[in-house]
Amino acid sequence: MRMTGGWLAGLGLLLALGVVGPAPCATKGEAAAPPTLAQILEAAPVGDWRAVDPENTLYLTLPQGRVIIELAPEFAPDHIANIKRLARAGFYQGLSVVRVQDNYVVQWGDANSSHPTGGGQLRLKAEFDHPYRAADRFVPLPDPDTYAPTTGFAGGFPAARDPVSHLTWLTHCYGMVGAGRDVDVDSGGGPELYAVIGQAPRQLDRNVTLVGRVLQGIDLLAALPRGHGDIGFYQTAAERIPILGLGVAADLPESARTPLQALRTDSATFAAVVQNRRFRRDAWYHRAAGRIDVCNLPLPVRPAPVK
Repeated sequence: MRMTGGWLAGLGLLLALGVVGPAPCATKGEAAAPPTLAQILEAAPVGDWRAVDPENTLYLTLPQGRVIIELAPEFAPDHIANIKRLARAGFYQGLSVVRVQDNYVVQWGDANSSHPTGGGQLRLKAEFDHPYRAADRFVPLPDPDTYAPTTGFAGGFPAARDPVSHLTWLTHCYGMVGAGRDVDVDSGGGPELYAVIGQAPRQLDRNVTLVGRVLQGIDLLAALPRGHGDIGFYQTAAERIPILGLGVAADLPESARTPLQALRTDSATFAAVVQNRRFRRDAWYHRAAGRIDVCNLPLPVRPAPVK
């Protein structure tokens, strides 16, 4: 395993918490219980958390409640600019969830292709990947992956890299949000969006433009009734779930927002989380896997502290 500064700092935090190394002595010679994930996060310095930018946050409002989506403009700048333009023009208002395929995706959009776009585009050039950038703050995971030479996290999003082509892309993990398209790779743009609600469909990586991830409310999407049409489409208009609104968080007054913080994936605390998940020492586990998949890591999010 190649040790970077972040991983070394994370190892130091793990040693301090007792996640790795010999367990501290307890009464009557019994080993002390290892810290839980919650305890690791509780010990995180304030600087290891980042405020989620309301300008790059969408609120999808369903009858079941609010779904909060963080956008990734570094990876899909044109799509995200278009999605925000559509949202601010009211394009998504009155649209619906049209497809819920079990163990796969929830998809929403304009079922009748009749809504005015308000200046937004229906089609854009695909943004599947981009060249290596220092701004991505890519933190690699130490374990091998089936779908990519290297996986890790870039600015809070699960991602992959190819050291030969020097390209980076987002990965289709649970909760990721993408822009639906037709057969033509440049036929998407944001009017139709989907969220992954099942086993990570990594075969979609670099075949669809991913635009962000659900920070809160994925349970609302995952609990929607399944469609019984082809690939999970609802067969009648009555089955569709209405979208009551989809807007940019920054456009709402602060009192109407849901302020959140996400753990920085380039922090020592996140490195500690990775090692904690790779080597589970919870009482229930008798064998630690000793490795982790990019789509099997918690991405901690919490309410922003009240000022």
